[in-house]
Amino acid sequence: MIIKYKVSDVAKDFGVSNKEILDILAKHFSGKKAATALEENELDVVFEYLTREHSVESFDSYFAKGEEARKVREDAKKAEKEKKLAQQAAIAEMLKMQAKAAEEEKKAKEVKPEPKKTEEKKAEPKKAVSNPAPFTKKEKVKGDAPNRGPSEIRRVDTRSNNVDLEKYNEKYTNLTPDRLENQHFVSKQKIKQRSQQYARKRKKDTEADKLRRIQLEKIKNTPIKITVPEEITVGDLAAKMKKTAAEVIKELMKLGVMASISQTIDYDTAEIVATEMGAKVEKEVVVTIEERIFDITEDNDEDLKPRDPVVVVMGHVDHGKTSILDAIRHTNVTAGEAGGITQHIGAYRVKVGDRDVTFLDTPGHAAFTSMRARGAMITDIAVLVVAADDGIMPQTIEAINHAKAAGVQIIVAINKMDKLGATPDRIMQQLTEYELVPEEWGGDVICVPVSALTGMNIDKLLENIILVADMQELKANPDRAAKGNVIEARLDKGRGPVASVLVKSGTLRTGDIIVAGMTVGRVRAMTDDKGRPVKEAGPAVPVEITGLTEVPEAGDEFDAVSDERLARELVEQRKSKAKEEKFNAQTKVTLDNLFEQMQSGEMKELKIVVKADVQGTAEAVKQSLEKLSNAEVRVKVIHSGVGAVNESDVMLASASNAIIVGFNIRPDSVAKANAERDGVSMQMYRIIYDCIEDVEAAMKGMLAPKTREVDLGRLEVRQTYKISSVGTIAGCHCIDGKVTRQSKIRVVRDGIIVADDTISSLKRFKDDVKEVAQGYECGIGLDKFNDIKEGDILEAYIIEEYKEV
Repeated sequence: MIIKYKVSDVAKDFGVSNKEILDILAKHFSGKKAATALEENELDVVFEYLTREHSVESFDSYFAKGEEARKVREDAKKAEKEKKLAQQAAIAEMLKMQAKAAEEEKKAKEVKPEPKKTEEKKAEPKKAVSNPAPFTKKEKVKGDAPNRGPSEIRRVDTRSNNVDLEKYNEKYTNLTPDRLENQHFVSKQKIKQRSQQYARKRKKDTEADKLRRIQLEKIKNTPIKITVPEEITVGDLAAKMKKTAAEVIKELMKLGVMASISQTIDYDTAEIVATEMGAKVEKEVVVTIEERIFDITEDNDEDLKPRDPVVVVMGHVDHGKTSILDAIRHTNVTAGEAGGITQHIGAYRVKVGDRDVTFLDTPGHAAFTSMRARGAMITDIAVLVVAADDGIMPQTIEAINHAKAAGVQIIVAINKMDKLGATPDRIMQQLTEYELVPEEWGGDVICVPVSALTGMNIDKLLENIILVADMQELKANPDRAAKGNVIEARLDKGRGPVASVLVKSGTLRTGDIIVAGMTVGRVRAMTDDKGRPVKEAGPAVPVEITGLTEVPEAGDEFDAVSDERLARELVEQRKSKAKEEKFNAQTKVTLDNLFEQMQSGEMKELKIVVKADVQGTAEAVKQSLEKLSNAEVRVKVIHSGVGAVNESDVMLASASNAIIVGFNIRPDSVAKANAERDGVSMQMYRIIYDCIEDVEAAMKGMLAPKTREVDLGRLEVRQTYKISSVGTIAGCHCIDGKVTRQSKIRVVRDGIIVADDTISSLKRFKDDVKEVAQGYECGIGLDKFNDIKEGDILEAYIIEEYKEV
């Protein structure tokens, strides 16, 4: 096995690229790189492949080709060598010619004649010029010393001004190398100063600034395209246009708009400002999560199919709404309701002939106004139940107004026709006062006299319901994502949050992801109104679903969606928005409402935690209790929810000094024990009347108590005694009633009250007494008043608290 023989080494040895070797290996092996060490079997594959690819037919011809190639290479090298030698010879010849030319130029120079001197002095320089001594390193160069003997003396004529400069020039010429001789000038070395470097740098910076300025001018001349939403702050608009906030504010001031940098302006104002400042504006299209996940397309006419009607039964309390529904359903629901009063909104599906009709039963009590309004908004037909012996009552009027506001068709059922004194004509007369004219009197309102007890005309009522539904031509598209409303919701101990929903359009299936108000979840199970499990529910079908994360609010719209992540994000957005609105709803203290806030701080507050079996009932109880607030006591529901009273509810009530009101529920054992330990009051009810009465009684206990004076007796001062350590003591005679130790004393002099004080001491003779009756004498000392005189009348009284009933 060869150790560390890498792919790159193999490629180098064979004279090929790494890629070629890796391609060979990739056909038989995988995961090889240039630095991978090859094993023996891998090398065999490479050798075999390369040998096969580069094989020749005849080795003689192969080697012959190699010999010819070698000869060609040698001839090329020889020719290149000869070429180099020829170039060197030419360079040498050129240098030789240049040296010869320089020598001839030197000889051609004429020697200037010297001034007249002695023959000795003439001979010596000529000799030095004609036969210059060779210059060596060992000889010392000093004038023409090499030609003088040891005994010769140099004489210089200082009397003459003529100096033979040519002699020295020739000497320097001989000493100067030829390469310097050819240069005709000597360049001075320039020292680069810092100022020059800075100037050059400034020059470069200036050029860069010019380029930047030109580029900015181009950008300035090109209009900026910006996108602006419905609302934008001044600072953000300035940043989008690459302008300062001051410029934008200046432009706004020209338009008459005074805005700060953090103030929000609308799209129209922002568009005008941006256009004035040379920008092109496009409106930003914001796609909300609702638009992304909710199916908001309009249904085509060919997709619509007939659906069943949804009927709501409304009316005053105890007028027989649920009894009529019992007669239609052939069941007995009223017996199961506490006090015979409907306190939930129920949904039922009834077979009428070959048609199905969905009925909603709403409460008639005044506390359930929101339930009636909710029932009217999600239905097609409203059956208004009026008792023949009772007539139109306040909740009947309210139901009429709800039905008119919702735009639903009204059918009047005049119930209790089996009772004596039933006068349907009087009911019809009363209906006309509220713009409901019966058909018998030329109007468009169907009035059917019925009796829920005997079943009279129940079939006629159903026929009229079907007739009105056929006239309305109710249709819906079942082949789309489900959409509808939450009728009621509650927290089940075993199944968790349970919601009763009514599908308006589309089809709701098990496993669908739904968003209902501020809750989201996947439908785990569905049951119909009879408790049977179903897999899907079409339009106008009420079902009960489980699988939501929280208990939704009754009346919330629900939508089936496909993206669970976006659905949860939408729910979080809704929760944060609701939290912000709740925070903003709290009144801030200003100079305008300071006095109101101070007054409200003096008000007593009754805090209540409301728990009920279903969401709608909890909402109704909360609204009813908050309406009980008066000028002195304010009822504040700090929490309302569904399900049994738990430990967290007791902790909340204990921390905020609140009472717990339960409706159709019971507290669990832990909550009950904690409430007893912490002294938290828990009241459980089944009828809303009792709850309201008890809270009213509790509120009366919180009212500021009324006080009044109760006269006890009258005493006459007959003598006064002054004691230094005690003060003035009044010797009195009780002429009427009595006086006690706890009494207050009013001092009356000549019919005018001069003092109002308390008793500090009450004695008979030397003994302290608790009270003195009429006809007896006593000594009385007051706490603060000492100016008691004979003849004063002392009135004894007490302050008594009482409650108005």
